[in-house]
Amino acid sequence: MDDVAIIGVGLHPFGRFGPKSAIDMGADAIRAALVDAGVEWKDVQFAFGGSFEVDNPDAVTGRLGLTGIPFMDVYNGCATAATALQLTADGIRSGQYDIGVAVGMDKHATGAFTSDPVDYGAPTWYGEVGHFLTTKFFAMKINRYMHDHGISHETLAKVAAKNYRNGVLNPNAFRRKPISEEEILASRMLNYPLTHYMFCSPDEGAAAVVLCRADLAKKYTSTPIYLKATTLRTRRYGAFEVHASWAAVEQDAAPTAYASKAAYEMAGIGPEDVDVIQLQDTDAGAEVIHMAENGFCADGDQEKLVAEGATEIGGPLPVNTDGGLIANGEPIGASGLRQIHELVHQLRGTAGDRQVPGSPKVGYAQLYGAPGTAGVSIVTK
Repeated sequence: MDDVAIIGVGLHPFGRFGPKSAIDMGADAIRAALVDAGVEWKDVQFAFGGSFEVDNPDAVTGRLGLTGIPFMDVYNGCATAATALQLTADGIRSGQYDIGVAVGMDKHATGAFTSDPVDYGAPTWYGEVGHFLTTKFFAMKINRYMHDHGISHETLAKVAAKNYRNGVLNPNAFRRKPISEEEILASRMLNYPLTHYMFCSPDEGAAAVVLCRADLAKKYTSTPIYLKATTLRTRRYGAFEVHASWAAVEQDAAPTAYASKAAYEMAGIGPEDVDVIQLQDTDAGAEVIHMAENGFCADGDQEKLVAEGATEIGGPLPVNTDGGLIANGEPIGASGLRQIHELVHQLRGTAGDRQVPGSPKVGYAQLYGAPGTAGVSIVTK
């Protein structure tokens, strides 16, 4: 399979931006990615756009230029951006196109995400009795995991505090104020054992990536980053996933475990080869669980690793160096491409105060969301 190169990345900051539309944020992100790549919009042959709130992300072409290119819109839960990235990469891998753009954008209202449970394959009564809450699911999952593997409440607080600290170093982050472990533990309990400051927040923002055939990359940039793997997996029978109203007697691994295994095989590497990591931290517990599901440690080892600072920017397993979802929030369509934006800068050595030492060469990104969909991407120098 032919390699695909990332030659440009662009980001509209994440946060709250008044009347500014998601389409305008998406246009800003694409413009930044084009400048970074040293190409113009007229050079782009096709694009994929991802969003939850925006029905037609392709409307961004009205801000950039009506060039008539194929522009496809996608939505795949919290894996939307990974889906847009994979489809764009596949278009180039197939030989149909030489250069394309993946963009994600969203502008969410304040408060938790809400939907009709029927639209997620759940029964109506599941919402009527108050169970159709993502906070409830993530709390149940980490509560069981803590019980089974000896993870403490303090570890959850350490994970969240680390991501807030990293967010302080990220000028594009939503939350840029450090919050202590004590404050995190003392904040309002939303769903036991997860407190208010252990969760990410829906917000606004956009991110874009310019991809091209690997053999053409040096024509545009001296620092191409190669997209070695993109995988997507849905839940199997036996996995306990978001919005499930029942659990199987015989448990199976989460879709992240399958997406991760496939990505390592596709890239021809293992978790020991990864230098910088982006994990879906919908909440602090999710980051803990995903460390093991992606092969970076055994179940239960997170307690010691987090206590020793292994996941800090200067540690051997730097996780969510830009603050992750906890500091950046989650505009669903853009979140996964924000991860790629961070990894590209880390591998280029241009991450500033967040730079992982030692010239990282391999980056890893994972997304997970309802109703049980995971995406993994691996990038290398």
